[in-house]
Amino acid sequence: MNTQFMMDYLSALSRNNNREWYHANKEDYKKANAEFEELLQTLILEIGKFDSSILHNNPGDLTFKLVRDTRFSHDKSPYLPAFRAHISSKGKLPVPVGYYIMIKPDHQSFFGGGLFADMFKDATRMVRDYIVENGEEWERIIHDPEFEKYFTVQGTALKKVPVGYEKEHPQAEYLKFKSWYLEYPIEDEVLNNAESYAAKAIEVFRIMKPFNDYLNKALADFQMPAR
Repeated sequence: MNTQFMMDYLSALSRNNNREWYHANKEDYKKANAEFEELLQTLILEIGKFDSSILHNNPGDLTFKLVRDTRFSHDKSPYLPAFRAHISSKGKLPVPVGYYIMIKPDHQSFFGGGLFADMFKDATRMVRDYIVENGEEWERIIHDPEFEKYFTVQGTALKKVPVGYEKEHPQAEYLKFKSWYLEYPIEDEVLNNAESYAAKAIEVFRIMKPFNDYLNKALADFQMPAR
């Protein structure tokens, strides 16, 4: 697995973000994507040592396309120069939450976890209700010293505690959230060495797992909306 080749390809795509260049260099894309899927297979096997729920996944089913939806964007660049994947017990669906990977040059790479999708109102409600009933467990997880070395809980948030929840609740600040996620930034230099990058991913995801487990317990009955 050659992470440097992935980065070189993405950097070139970023400089030449047009359909002509993309199609003229399709073979390089195929090679870079194959390297990414090989990396994902390694991560699946290693994550599986502490989270067996993800072992059944096929790397090719976990990746997101480079093509951008530009219909509502001022930026009409046709491609997002990034390799992305989400590894969870149900593949790349946003729920259950799992382990998110973004490889993007210019210091934009990161490992992520938790609930990024704040458009699912049922999911937001389920997590809020679970925090209300299980606040102490939430505090133990997010204030664990090892967790705090790596993460701060992020997410889209309201200005006020939503109607139906106590303004003075001990976790009131987190009840304002509509999504709850983690990001751990990765410098470009780390991606020079695939083995070091994979080792860092496993380290980060292992520490992240209790947070994901908490959210997945809250979201146990969530159903993805029908398309």
